[in-house]
Amino acid sequence: MNATTIISFVLFTGIVAIIAWLKTRKQKITTLNGLFLANRKLGPLYIGGALLFANINTANIVGENELVYTNNMSVMAWGVTSVIAMLIVSEFFMPIYLRTGIATTPDYLEARYDRSTKRIVSLVFLISYMVNLLPSVLYSGAVAFNGLFHFSEIYKLDDWTTIWILVWVMGCVGCLYAVLGGLRAIAVSDTLLGIGIFAGGILIPFLGLKFLGNGSLLNGLHKVLSSQTAHFNSIGSSTDSIPFSTIFTGMLLVNLYYWGTEQYIVQQVLASKNLASCQKGITIAGFGKILSILLLNIPGLIAVHLFTHLSNTAEVFPKMVTLVSPPFISGYIAAIVFGAALTTFNAGLNSSSTLFVLNIYQPWLIKKGRNAEERKLLKVAKWFELLTCFAAMTIAPFILFAKSGFYNYVQMINGFFNVPIFTIILIGFITKRVPPIAAKVGLIFFIISYGLSQTIWNTHIHFLHLLAILFVITSLIMLVIGRCYPMKIPYRQKLNNKVDITPWKNRYRYAFILIILVVALFFIFSPAGLVKTN
Repeated sequence: MNATTIISFVLFTGIVAIIAWLKTRKQKITTLNGLFLANRKLGPLYIGGALLFANINTANIVGENELVYTNNMSVMAWGVTSVIAMLIVSEFFMPIYLRTGIATTPDYLEARYDRSTKRIVSLVFLISYMVNLLPSVLYSGAVAFNGLFHFSEIYKLDDWTTIWILVWVMGCVGCLYAVLGGLRAIAVSDTLLGIGIFAGGILIPFLGLKFLGNGSLLNGLHKVLSSQTAHFNSIGSSTDSIPFSTIFTGMLLVNLYYWGTEQYIVQQVLASKNLASCQKGITIAGFGKILSILLLNIPGLIAVHLFTHLSNTAEVFPKMVTLVSPPFISGYIAAIVFGAALTTFNAGLNSSSTLFVLNIYQPWLIKKGRNAEERKLLKVAKWFELLTCFAAMTIAPFILFAKSGFYNYVQMINGFFNVPIFTIILIGFITKRVPPIAAKVGLIFFIISYGLSQTIWNTHIHFLHLLAILFVITSLIMLVIGRCYPMKIPYRQKLNNKVDITPWKNRYRYAFILIILVVALFFIFSPAGLVKTN
């Protein structure tokens, strides 16, 4: 373990922590609104940074580079096409959320359907965070960190022991940060790390190409562009990990769910000071997603020419960084990886306590006729974050035994939660008489059907296509129930906005630029672009 690498890691991590502390030290957290929504005062830059870094985590960095190395650039569709989903959410979802003044996405379900639907979906969110989101972020962070610092080799530890130790260290640090700092501290550090990730995204390909070209950037670029160019192909075939056709079916639905209903993502924009800031922040994050391929995918392309064989392909990103970077830069990249793990973990932790306190615990107190004091609720929120953190740290190491591999495990488990919730929210948006029972039936049908398809019945259909099929069937079931048993009084949206809801006037101009960039990336990484040079 190089001393310079450690000093560099501590230096960059410390700078982010100190700046975040200086920015938030005068703002004591004395209310739930301050802990969960930063008092609804975040501007566009903080919103964009928080969105981007809550999304880009070690699971993306490790998993996507691995798939580019073993397969091709088809995996970039997850990030690049999410820009389209973000624009849809910015235009149609966020005005509804801010207009109704909600603090959580299940709040909308209570207004549209009933309180029990809100409670059920809140529980689904909490389960997904505890068994999937938070454990997977900690696990991938531990794997990446071990690959960068080689703890298992230095201390002669097996993978199981090393993962346990690193997961608990990262989990404890993240939990402490989330409990003490709240959403504003998370947003500030996310913005700083967002700047760092762009610098790292430029540095890693630059250093990788120079190393590949024996000190010449152009020679390295020539090698990458002139051989094994099949890895450049983003137009996935039916045998690739992400077939191109899935972009228009399940992937679109998953991305719409993620950016439009996933609590730990939506909570970042619900904290905006007005709708215009919210839409500007989403646009900034959209440009960030376009640039993020430099960190999430390009290193995997370069690694194809650096490593002919790896026993554990999940280590391709940390191994490449260690190989091509000087110690000081390796420490900087380690700080980014550490921050990527912690910021998503912190955002998920904060959202977990938001859902529990506002949607489950506080209503229970009111129902029992007890006084729900702000100070007491704040204390419960922080204790729940500690409990959730403990559960995630306990589950995370067991992902090591996932038979289908880490990335596939995350995607498969996600299917139980994402599109089912999105389906009932979307039907709520576009109809006025579909009753609460339809939402409950739809949710149960979708989750059970998907579960059976993944555990008992092998349909031989790509899981993203399967999610789209179940989305259509579930929507039809809900619409039929709505036709047969409509609500006697149609739903009417009530205005309860906490902030100004005037939209950003320049949003269409920047949306057009983003769409052009998305199309251009798929053209560049296709047989019509770089692939045909082979």
